[in-house]
Amino acid sequence: MSMIELDGKVAVVTGGSSGIGLATVELLLESRAAVALCGRDEARLREAQSHLCARFPDARLYAAACDVLDPAQVAAFAAASEAALGPADMLVNNAGQGRVSTFSSTEDAAWLEELRLKFFSVIHATRAFLAQLERSDSGAIVCVNSLLAVQPEPHMVATSAARAGVHNLVRSLATEFAPKGIRVNGILLGLVESGQWRRRFEARPDAERDLDWAAWTARLAQQKHIQLGRLGLPQEAARAILFLASPLSSYTTGSHIDISGGLSRHA
Repeated sequence: MSMIELDGKVAVVTGGSSGIGLATVELLLESRAAVALCGRDEARLREAQSHLCARFPDARLYAAACDVLDPAQVAAFAAASEAALGPADMLVNNAGQGRVSTFSSTEDAAWLEELRLKFFSVIHATRAFLAQLERSDSGAIVCVNSLLAVQPEPHMVATSAARAGVHNLVRSLATEFAPKGIRVNGILLGLVESGQWRRRFEARPDAERDLDWAAWTARLAQQKHIQLGRLGLPQEAARAILFLASPLSSYTTGSHIDISGGLSRHA
């Protein structure tokens, strides 16, 4: 059961075909919002669309393949979304995984790729939907970010730096967009269950083969000093996104919610 009714509202979720993005789409549909989602992988997108249509047969849903790093594709997605569902009230910028590398092992091309992904996945979508959000009486943007933004790890130097930049960008956009009636917030993720962690589990060394998923992730949480003793669930991140995107957080902008299970050590 959803905590809020969003009848008549339109939400847009980038990277919405799997993981946290898909969980967010499901919560938005449960809340009776119309939802447009995009993803780069056409097959995965159509699989997600079929799943959503089966679960929410009466939902207003639009799905399109789109590379958020291509401004022309994002502009086309924004136009098609508005034609299908009406102007957006909520935009969830959700894209990008982490890059494992140290300063000495990160080449210039890798730096540029990481910075381009983290920044322009937000910039292109925000630019494309801004005029629509300005027409809303409850415009909101939510950026899915990582705890690395404020708690960098040396083995993820490029991702940490890029995430910190997006953290700053959210604060800047919140200030600039406030007169337009648009709120801008973000979430800071810790370790959340994902296909990436499932692949690491499947590839675990022989010495760990006696551990099932629950035991393996519990040990990982202990090694990472996660106070709640487990990885987060995509649905838990999605609930925070829904809160920030909806009128439930109508007096909140320029802020970030920590979704890390106690992994955070920053003040």
